[in-house]
Amino acid sequence: MLRTLNVTRYVTPLREGGSLPAIVEADDDGLYVLKFRGAGQGAKALIAELVAGEIARSLGLNVPEIVLVELDPVLARSEPDYEIQSLIKASDGLNLALDYLPGALTFDALDAATLDPLLASFIVWFDAYVTNVDRTARNTNMLFWHKRLVLIDHGASLYFHHTGMSYMERSRTPFSSIKQHVLLPVASQLQEADTLLKARLTPTLVQEIVQLIPDSWLSDALYPTQEEHRAAYVSYLLDRVAASSIFVEEALHARAQFL
Repeated sequence: MLRTLNVTRYVTPLREGGSLPAIVEADDDGLYVLKFRGAGQGAKALIAELVAGEIARSLGLNVPEIVLVELDPVLARSEPDYEIQSLIKASDGLNLALDYLPGALTFDALDAATLDPLLASFIVWFDAYVTNVDRTARNTNMLFWHKRLVLIDHGASLYFHHTGMSYMERSRTPFSSIKQHVLLPVASQLQEADTLLKARLTPTLVQEIVQLIPDSWLSDALYPTQEEHRAAYVSYLLDRVAASSIFVEEALHARAQFL
């Protein structure tokens, strides 16, 4: 289960993020990086952040704690920036946030050579599975925190859910964007990663993760009920893991270009 908190204070925007996330304080006195439902791709970006993040955690990869947060638009009154005011007002209700990691260092592309090849292969496999386009040398979306590698920002993954009823056609795509992955040159154990990780993604686990999606985020008109909407995610994710050889072979082909 995910914890649900209430935002008590807007601290500062993180303007390096395209959707203008922010550091906020919650009613447990903790600081979190808030992802607004009213920004960019809306609730689908939050769904991707939640589902991909919890899949990564289930695969043994480090991800900040994900929490659900209630946002009261009254907080906009104290913000002088009109863009921030509008974003807060448009995000009234349930949003998503990740534990803020103070003092974390950004992972640099040059750090890739220091990683264990199996860990690098795990991350490449995971990103190919969830079709995450945001793990490039320009934008690694990884941090070092207390000497641990932590994965962040998965809102751009699972882009199949922007394609409407043709989503199952995307479950067996090779994901050609993997050629831009910052860790691909050191991911020398992709086949071992495939064997280990696909065994962990059982139907029960996938269903449990999808069940975490709040009902209020499942409002796509293409699906008559929220349960049918959830079932679409489960079907896609299970079919993709069953056909993992397709995206693994694509990654191996792309990696061969570096050798």
